[in-house]
Amino acid sequence: MASEAEKTFQRFAVFGESSSSGTEMNNKNFSKLCKDCGIMDGKIVTSTDVDIVFSKVKAKNVRTITFQQFQEAMKELGQKRFKDKKPDEALENIYKLMEGKDPATTGVTKATTVGGVSRLTDTSKYTGTHKERFDESGKGKGIAGREEMTDKSGYVSGYKGAGTYDKKSSK
Repeated sequence: MASEAEKTFQRFAVFGESSSSGTEMNNKNFSKLCKDCGIMDGKIVTSTDVDIVFSKVKAKNVRTITFQQFQEAMKELGQKRFKDKKPDEALENIYKLMEGKDPATTGVTKATTVGGVSRLTDTSKYTGTHKERFDESGKGKGIAGREEMTDKSGYVSGYKGAGTYDKKSSK
C-alpha cells in the first residue's frame, strides 16, 4: 500500500517543478495532493490544517518534506479525517484515497477556437502583404517575411545587375 502512496507522492512532487527529482515535496504540491485526493474535505480537514501539519513535520530551515515526513503528515491528517478509527486504519483509508491519483489540471486555460478566432488565425485566408509573411504550410517566415530583404552582393548596395558586367563587356 505504501509503494502506491510513494508513486502518488512522486507524481505530485514533480508537478509544476521542472527541477524536482520527485524525492521532496513543497507545501504547494502537498496541499494540491490533499485537495485532489480528497483528504482535504473543507469541513473536517481544511487547508489551514494541511498547512499546519506540513509545517509540523518539515525540518526548521527547509521548505520541502521527504517521503518519510510525508508519511508522518498522513498519519496526523488520517487521525483528524477519520476520528472514529484507529490510527493504522485511518492511515490505510488515507492511502486508499490516494491510490492511483494524478495531479488534476482542472481550470487550466485552453486555447479557444470559437467565433472569429479561428478565422483570424487561419493563415491560408490572409491576403495582400500579410500573405507574404507565411510559407505554404502556414509557418511564419520570421524577419524575412516582414522586411524586404535587399541583395547586398554588388559594388553598390541595391545594384540589381550584380555579376552581369563580364557578360556585357565580352560582346
